[in-house]
Amino acid sequence: MDFSPLLDEKLDEAMYMQLYRYFKEEIQSARIPAATRLPSIRQLSIHLQVSKTTVLMAYQQLLAEGYIESRERSGYYVVQLEADSLATSDSAEKQKDSQQEQEGNRILYDFFMSGIDLDHFPFDVWRKCYQQSMQLEEKDLLFYGDNQGETGLREAICQYLYQSRGVNCTAEQIVIGPSTYALVQSLCQLLELERKDVAVEDPCYPRVRDVFNRLGFQLVPIPLESDGISLERLQESNAEVVYITPSHQYPLGMVMPVAKRLKLLTWAAERDALVIEDDYDGEFRYRGKPIPSLQGLDRNGNVIYVGTFSKSLMPAIRISYMVVPQRLLGRYRSGLITYDQTASRLHQRALELFMQSGEWERHIRRMRTLYHKKHAAMLQAIKTHMGERVSITGQDAGLHLVLEVKSKESTDTLVNVAEAHGVKVYSTEPMWHERKEGMRPLLLLGFGGLPLAHIEPGIELLNRAWTPYY
Repeated sequence: MDFSPLLDEKLDEAMYMQLYRYFKEEIQSARIPAATRLPSIRQLSIHLQVSKTTVLMAYQQLLAEGYIESRERSGYYVVQLEADSLATSDSAEKQKDSQQEQEGNRILYDFFMSGIDLDHFPFDVWRKCYQQSMQLEEKDLLFYGDNQGETGLREAICQYLYQSRGVNCTAEQIVIGPSTYALVQSLCQLLELERKDVAVEDPCYPRVRDVFNRLGFQLVPIPLESDGISLERLQESNAEVVYITPSHQYPLGMVMPVAKRLKLLTWAAERDALVIEDDYDGEFRYRGKPIPSLQGLDRNGNVIYVGTFSKSLMPAIRISYMVVPQRLLGRYRSGLITYDQTASRLHQRALELFMQSGEWERHIRRMRTLYHKKHAAMLQAIKTHMGERVSITGQDAGLHLVLEVKSKESTDTLVNVAEAHGVKVYSTEPMWHERKEGMRPLLLLGFGGLPLAHIEPGIELLNRAWTPYY
């Protein structure tokens, strides 16, 4: 069935909206019968001489409003509409259109920096592990467990960290918790009272920064250099604790090289300082050789290593962990060991079985390959559609990039313009302690949770939205 809508590039209305309205009217009037298979996105874009993004956005709008449905490996089909649903008056239709204009377009592409790909998650294997944790012989899991977390899971994490990140520890050094935020909060109670100055990267993860603030610590923001935190400025400070994300600085994304890591450890040894190493997505690296964790390089017990399964597995299980140095274990046991474990024992046991089965390592390998493809697609799309109008940081590791946009507009303006065009990007403004005047807008774009096929059209649409503001 051929379709020949009249699309006019000179109209103020976007091309995809013209195409969407054409199909909506044809379907409502039954000129396109129910169960009709629409052309593929590629076929229609070639037929109409428009971009695939235009067709995709039109189809997405029709999907959202229930005019068509997507059938796996088959295509898009017109649905059967109830007669009552077609009895909309002209005034009501105009009111609806007006409301849509006021509310703006719905989000078509969400570049959420903490998104992960769930389409490739091994649900069947995870379900079996969880069901096994609920079997009768596991009924003791319904009671309170070890305050540090399940022993079997801590042993599995210990083995994995040594093999993958070079972390040297024993299971007794590992403490399980529901989030990095919660672990750092408990960690703060271990720090000596006189250690009130805590150095943090500027910018940094705002929730952890808020923990230190609320517990009365004096924050010392340390600016970043191209290879991570400024050691010169750190040495000038009075801080004896530093919170750092060396394997993929959050949010700007640079990776601290080995030489600088060793200098940081020398600073910690000379001052008897503590380094909190947050390795929140260290599994995903795309360039260069793997760099050992700070903890693995430390010989003086000055590094507290913190990790999470939120990026590598899924956020919903709420399992993170920290490796406490041997010299702090006594203080932990005397001060915090009476605290109840707050991560689900059932989830801990399921994760233990998942890791013991070998599925965890297979899952990581699959996701590393997939994220590498998405990472490359994102870089290529930005190069193709944005070119020299932006620059990129954080492209060596992790699940997000940072765009520096060559625009005189504010970061908030660019975020709002993108959202009005159906693209969600994220500001770095809340992550700064002392942002320099005159800096260009810096925006976070995650690629982990987006389908691979959506990355280029999303960047293309974002570029079109920002074109008047470069």
